[in-house]
Amino acid sequence: MTHVTRLIEPVRTAPAVARPGGIRSRIGWTFVLLTALAIVAYSALPYFTASLADLAGQEVGLAPTYATVHPFVQGALYVHIVGGAVALVTGPLQFWRGLRTRAPRVHRWTGRVYLVAVAIGAAGGLVIAPSSPAGYVGFFGFGTLAVLWLVTGWRAYRAIRRGDVPSHRAWMIRNYALTYSGVMLRIWLPFLLFAPVALGQPLHDGSFANAYAAVPFLCWLPNLVFAEWLIRRRGLPSYRLPV
Repeated sequence: MTHVTRLIEPVRTAPAVARPGGIRSRIGWTFVLLTALAIVAYSALPYFTASLADLAGQEVGLAPTYATVHPFVQGALYVHIVGGAVALVTGPLQFWRGLRTRAPRVHRWTGRVYLVAVAIGAAGGLVIAPSSPAGYVGFFGFGTLAVLWLVTGWRAYRAIRRGDVPSHRAWMIRNYALTYSGVMLRIWLPFLLFAPVALGQPLHDGSFANAYAAVPFLCWLPNLVFAEWLIRRRGLPSYRLPV
């Protein structure tokens, strides 16, 4: 009787898992790639067109902050810029399904380049974090970002080395979400700077400092939340806090 009862019980099927490759995924991937290229061209390349002292006189990016620091920290800034720029551009290639299926060797080599760039960029980020113009907020915000950048990259590498492809993909999504903070920082900053203007408040001398004080955490925390949602939506191993 028990056997018959089991036979007539409804079969419980696994929940449907969203698969990448749809039109929305392609649009999202294209947007990420184009914004990454734009930020590299707009924010990274200028550092290689003139000295930090000259760029500081033109108020270019972080040049006014790092033009007078120790040469070792200045070198770390350039290391961070190069590593971050390479990671931003090569990262989207890791999520190109066609490349993974039709040219797996190219996928593996671009993945190696990406993870090396992440390690280089994160190491430089750890060195320059204490000199952040955002003070302690910048030190802890960007410092934590650099540590998580390293840890998630290492977890992605370890996962693929032991053949755990789903975990590798999940950690790569988390890692590129942190890499993409270089783009989100440039999106959040003008938004925070001009949001008070939309509310009728004029810009003042401290407006930029107030806006920049929020981005050390804001540029990557929402990215990680979105990444975890995407991981669960695709049926990949989601992160669980140890208990």
